[in-house]
Amino acid sequence: MSRAFIKEDDSNTSAEELPERPQSPHPNYVTPGGLTALQSQLAELQEQRRQLLEHPDAILAQEHLKPVERDIRYFQERIERAVVIDPASQPRDKVSFGALVSTVDDDDKRRFAIVGEDEADPAVGKISWVSPLARTLTGAAVGDSVVWKRPAGDKTLEITAIEY
Repeated sequence: MSRAFIKEDDSNTSAEELPERPQSPHPNYVTPGGLTALQSQLAELQEQRRQLLEHPDAILAQEHLKPVERDIRYFQERIERAVVIDPASQPRDKVSFGALVSTVDDDDKRRFAIVGEDEADPAVGKISWVSPLARTLTGAAVGDSVVWKRPAGDKTLEITAIEY
């Protein structure tokens, strides 16, 4: 019989252990606002932990404490690894981290803010600096055209403005 079908002894591992949240392999570039948001999230989690530790039902509190403590470790590491990039220090004539980029194509006008991974929210036009679109825009100047390679098909974007 193959070893794949033999039950291993699980007595050393708790079924309640949560895996750690994975950290990005990329440098944690953040805007000053992004760092503030990370710090706020950490403070909220620390307050949740404090309330759980004071909860009268210790068993119920313990159940909710593990994910909170895991998230605290995650945000502490994100903050420790944070490299704050001040958009005011970026070159004004090229797209770089922290830029607010205006584009136009055959169908639409768009604005993208290039931000840190934790700050990204594509629904409001904030894209991560490691996203394919941000990498395509980075280094471009006003008047340049870039090809945004998308699963739905390539789209040519012309850079119309860069703000910081």
